[in-house]
Amino acid sequence: MLIPEFVYLTRGKGVHREKLASFELALRAAGIASQNLVHVSSIFPPQAKLISRRRGQGMLEPGQILFCVMSRNQTNEPHRLISSSIGLALPADRALHGYLSEHKGFGQTAKVSGDYAEDLAAEMLASTLGIDFNVDQSWDEKKQVFRMSGQIVKTSEITQTAVGPKDGRWVTTVAAAVMIMEWKNDRDLD
Repeated sequence: MLIPEFVYLTRGKGVHREKLASFELALRAAGIASQNLVHVSSIFPPQAKLISRRRGQGMLEPGQILFCVMSRNQTNEPHRLISSSIGLALPADRALHGYLSEHKGFGQTAKVSGDYAEDLAAEMLASTLGIDFNVDQSWDEKKQVFRMSGQIVKTSEITQTAVGPKDGRWVTTVAAAVMIMEWKNDRDLD
């Protein structure tokens, strides 16, 4: 079975005259350009630990197969605001799975895009936990319902925004939840 032990959130943006190169630069900024990325759906594994980007990057090796939930957005339209967001919702009972959501926005600020992704992840988790909520309520009202239920312990998001350059170059934004299966440090073997 492949069940990740660690998850971390990261983001980046890249600008280049070539679309693919701007994506590569965004992956570099996110610290995941030298891995082979496999996109997966939106489940935060039971018992997995949410760690810092710094700690997670220290566990990576060039060329490794790396599973991730990724949001990616690109434009070469001058002055166009784009965003990529990952939302996260974790249950209080760590034996249960949580949810990750991906969202890409146009004309949305980091706050609007991030709140949307966080809200989406929380709604998906709430529906699996049987928590009643009104989808038409504001995020703050829903957050209160989730907290009062005691079943959702943490929600969060990470967002990268960018504005299309005036000269028509491509800009790419990425946000990702990176999943690490296991980590073996050679120093631990001595």
